[in-house]
Amino acid sequence: MDIKRVAIGTIVGGITLYVLGYLIFELAFGPFYAANGGSAVGVFRSPVFQWAIAVGNFSFALLYTLALETRAGAPSIANGFITGATIGFLALFGIDAIHYGFTNLFRYIVVIVDPLLSAIHSGIAGAVIAAVLMRMPKAAGLQMTR
Repeated sequence: MDIKRVAIGTIVGGITLYVLGYLIFELAFGPFYAANGGSAVGVFRSPVFQWAIAVGNFSFALLYTLALETRAGAPSIANGFITGATIGFLALFGIDAIHYGFTNLFRYIVVIVDPLLSAIHSGIAGAVIAAVLMRMPKAAGLQMTR
């Protein structure tokens, strides 16, 4: 695993997740989330903490990049999409189900819709990360062992 490839994949993926997140979760489905906020009042921040959203996006981008870099063989766009979509779906389904069980943050429909939207969001980011990694040569020098 080459640290330069991981860093570039994380940066490109983080930016992709941030932009797609705004388009999907704010513009396209913002009203859905606002309407299905459950019985919790005043849950959504206004304005949101952009720094926290960016940190979360770069964290997920690092996870997707590491998943692609540690797989055998060269990454492909399809492989990146599947890897990102799988991780995104499973992570958000787990988080949403636990939040639904413990809190009144949102209605049950969000536990179904949010992971599906996250799979699309994460799948596209995984495909973009894979596309960038495909174009980068692997380092010939010292590499981290798996």
